[in-house]
Amino acid sequence: MSARGLLLMGQCMPCIKQNASKIRIRRMELDKNLNMYFKKDEFYFAHDPQKVCKTGDVVLIRELPERLTRLITHAVEKVVYPLGDITDPITGKKVVVGKYREDIEMANQLFGKSEKAFDYDKAPPRGRLEGTKDFTHGETYIKYHEDGKDQPFGV
Repeated sequence: MSARGLLLMGQCMPCIKQNASKIRIRRMELDKNLNMYFKKDEFYFAHDPQKVCKTGDVVLIRELPERLTRLITHAVEKVVYPLGDITDPITGKKVVVGKYREDIEMANQLFGKSEKAFDYDKAPPRGRLEGTKDFTHGETYIKYHEDGKDQPFGV
C-alpha cells in the first residue's frame, strides 16, 4: 500500500494468532470479459492486544509504519459496528430487518403492542451468552480432523 494513513473497513474473522485479529476486507473486482463486478476478499492480520474486536464485528484498521511480524501489518483503530445491533450508517438509528426501531415503536403506540413482541430496550448487550450459545470469545484453533465431537472453537 502506498498511503500509510489509509483506513480500511472490514469484518473480524476467527483467528489463532496471539495479540492479533484476522480482518476480511471485501472489494469488488471488475471482470473485463464479462463487464461485471465480483467479490474479492483480502485478509489482513491486525495488531489487537486488548482483544477489542470479536468475530463478526465491523472494524477500521490502519496500516502500521513498520511490520510487527511477517504477517501483522495493520492495527485495529476502532470497532465501528459490533455484531448484533444493526445501525444505519447515514442516520445513526437502530434498524430491525428493514424498518427503524422508532417507526416500529410508533406503530406499536398507534395499534397496540403485542404481548409477544420483543423489547429491544430491555435486551441485554452482546456477550451475555458467552460460553453457552456465543462462542466468539473463545480461543480458536485449527481443526485437523473430524472426529464427530462438537468443536465450537475450531477454524
